[in-house]
Amino acid sequence: MQSYNRTFDLSIADVDMIEEALRARGRELSRMRLALAGDNPAEIESIRVIEADQRENEELLGRLHDQKIFYRPKKSTYVGG
Repeated sequence: MQSYNRTFDLSIADVDMIEEALRARGRELSRMRLALAGDNPAEIESIRVIEADQRENEELLGRLHDQKIFYRPKKSTYVGG
């Protein structure tokens, strides 16, 4: 029986490219949603599908963000910004 690969060898650039592609997909979904008026009953289901895709896309971006380890200096005071 086959199983899923649980380890991935991705570089920072690979993850950045994935995030940019997800952001571009999010922009395209937003354009599609804005193109639908919402007053046409035939478009209601399309709007629901687009909004579900947008939610899934944002959740994936959030999971990627949550797995990052951000650098903070250990010896000096961290100044964010």
